[in-house]
Amino acid sequence: MLKKSMLYLFITVLFIGLLSACAQSSNEGGEEAKTVKIGYFPNLTHIATIVALEKGYFEEAFGKDVKIETKTVANGGLFMEAMATKAIDVGTVGPGPLLNFYVKNKEYHLISGAVNGGAVLVAAEGSGVEKLADLDGKKVAIPVIGSTQDVMLRKALKDADLKAKTSGGTVDLFAAAPADTASLFIQKQVDAAATQEPWGYVLENQANGKLLLDWDEFAWGKESTNTVVAARADFLKNKDLSKQYLDAHKKAVKFIQDNPEESKEIVIKHLKDLTGKELNKDEVDAAFSRLAVTTDVNEKVIQEMADISKEAGYIPSSDIKGLIDLSLLK
Repeated sequence: MLKKSMLYLFITVLFIGLLSACAQSSNEGGEEAKTVKIGYFPNLTHIATIVALEKGYFEEAFGKDVKIETKTVANGGLFMEAMATKAIDVGTVGPGPLLNFYVKNKEYHLISGAVNGGAVLVAAEGSGVEKLADLDGKKVAIPVIGSTQDVMLRKALKDADLKAKTSGGTVDLFAAAPADTASLFIQKQVDAAATQEPWGYVLENQANGKLLLDWDEFAWGKESTNTVVAARADFLKNKDLSKQYLDAHKKAVKFIQDNPEESKEIVIKHLKDLTGKELNKDEVDAAFSRLAVTTDVNEKVIQEMADISKEAGYIPSSDIKGLIDLSLLK
């Protein structure tokens, strides 16, 4: 009897242990599924994400059972690398890096617009550049090779019958962090810069730069897609979370459109908390005047960006069929 009792006790303990392990494993899976990792850049063209975070729109949309994690990156390449390693599920990024990664791996999708414009072309003092054609033989700063501003510059050059040196032309593209571009202007190391705001304003007002193409003239003008919402394919499988994210995003876009002054204050505070540096109000005002916050996506522009990236040798194909999925947005 004693042996049978011991055997029964052993089996019972083992069974309870197995149930506990299964429950723990199931719970961990659930926790992972209920954590949303949001990525963005700490700059003005990512204002929709910043406002949604600061106003609590994501928390409101997801509910208390979903944990929100955020990750900031300095450029689109780092954003997409983080997305590739699942450190980011969804967030805002430039269309250039997104489509570059999509061509090699179909796991990433464009699900909404965020900001159009927000980028300008500025000539350095003493560069002799008065018009676009004057960039022939000149050096132009861009944030990162393959960035959205890189692609926009190539579009502008193409319209002036010019090409980058790497494509057999005469214009030298020089990658430099936007924050460093003013120093490059003052030191006369570059002749112009294709950059996002507020750095265009900084170049004009702190480095005596001259605006060559304003945001509504540069590349595709007001249809120039600067920032979009990108998401991993596995995140999009959860339709509820995907729709909740977009609900918060759309709410933020509407708030910014209706409350521009309050939105500026929100961004200034958020970026100061994040970086320890406070943006100049004049810089922010100038930046806001040169961008349009929107959920709209011009698919023709995105395709032309892909064509230009292929011509530049950044991607092997410009076939981006399936990249854009606006079904949940609509």
